[in-house]
This record gives sequence, C-alpha cells and structure tokens, in this order.
Amino acid sequence: MSRILIVEDEHHLADGLRYNLEAELYDVDVVDNGEDALARLTGKGAVYDLVILDLMLPGIDGFAVVAELRRLRRFVPVLMLTARSRSEDMRHGLDVGADDYLAKPFELPILIARVKGLLRRHEWLRAESAAQFTTVGSQFTFRDRSIDFEQLEVRVGEKKMLLTLMEAALLRYLVTHEGTPVSRKAILEDVWGMREDTDTRAIDNFIVRLRRYIEDEPASPKFLQTVRGVGYRFVANPE
Repeated sequence: MSRILIVEDEHHLADGLRYNLEAELYDVDVVDNGEDALARLTGKGAVYDLVILDLMLPGIDGFAVVAELRRLRRFVPVLMLTARSRSEDMRHGLDVGADDYLAKPFELPILIARVKGLLRRHEWLRAESAAQFTTVGSQFTFRDRSIDFEQLEVRVGEKKMLLTLMEAALLRYLVTHEGTPVSRKAILEDVWGMREDTDTRAIDNFIVRLRRYIEDEPASPKFLQTVRGVGYRFVANPE
C-alpha cells in the first residue's frame, strides 16, 4: 500500500483529499505546515511514496519544503498545489524540484490520475535502478556531459546538477529514443502514465529546465530540439 503525505492548511480540503485517497486504498497522513512536513519526511520514522504539497503554507512555505528535500537528496515525488492565478508559482515550484503541479480549484479525478501517474513513475525508476534499459544503462555520456540515472545527476564539465524523479524519467525516455521525434502524447502516456487530455504545459516546463542543465545556450538548443507540431527530439551529437 502506497503511503501519501498531504501538506495542506485548508482543513476542509485536506480532509476531502484524505477521504478520497483512502477510498483508493492509499495510506494517508495529513499535516498543515511546512515544519511538520519536513519533520515527517526527513525523520527516521515514516517513509512516504508521495507528497501532495500546498505552496502557500504558514511558516515554511511549500517552495522551501521542496528545496530542502532536494538539498537533502530526498527524492520522494512531490505534487504541488497552487492557486490558478499564480502561474509564477508553478514555474518556481518546478524549478526548486517539484515533480508535477495542479492548479486550484481542480477536479478530483484529475488529481487521482496525477497521483497514480507519479506513483507508477516512482516504482518504475526504482525497478530500473536494478534492471536498466538495455539501450541506455544507468549512465549515459555525450560530448562533455554525463547523466547518471541511478544517482539522479547531470554533470557538465565540473558542474553537477541534481535531477528530480520526473526529470530523470523524461530525460531517460528522450535519450532512449535518441534521434527520434517524441510526441507530447507519448511522453504523457509512456513516461508519466497520464491521459492524452492532461495539460501538456508541464512537459514544456520540464524541457525548459532540462535545457538549462545540458545546453550551452538554452534559448538555442542543440541537444533537446523542438520538433514543430510533434514534440521533442534528443540528439547526442548534433552537427
């Protein structure tokens, strides 16, 4: 049974999420502030498979919670909740290490689908650390760059950057299909286990972040190319 931590200070929303997730047979805990969330997630007691995290919390906010988890190399998947009118929150949350976002107000079936997709991806990555893709393996090197999918790291020269689980999953999928255009639909279904009608802006945001990691000029990408009308393509040795 997967264990989920809800971090939400709107108690009616937290109670509703708990009720519906428990109906899906998840084990659910709830806290209403960032301090308690970090204590739960970094302590020796409970182990969680997913965090549903509101960004606007009293005390330590959701941004700081995610940033601290990633600094401590705690890669539990994080689904962040943000107000619909604050698109900048979505970008900043992804930048500090969240794996996915959902704007309030949201439809419950969409949240459940996101939860299931993140949990599937987490299990996939844990399994792949033992049984790697035959075409890629745990590490991949191109030009002066290297990706360690097991340690969730990208190295460019002497610079090292940490990947989230979702970033690693997307990058590995693109590398595995090196040279082949990959559609957003394929990424949603094959990488994240989500439906075709899910908002694809999250994919574009992840690509922007991955370009910051591996491109010399992210605004003029050579490795992570946009294929107009289709999606994206990874090219290890561009002309």
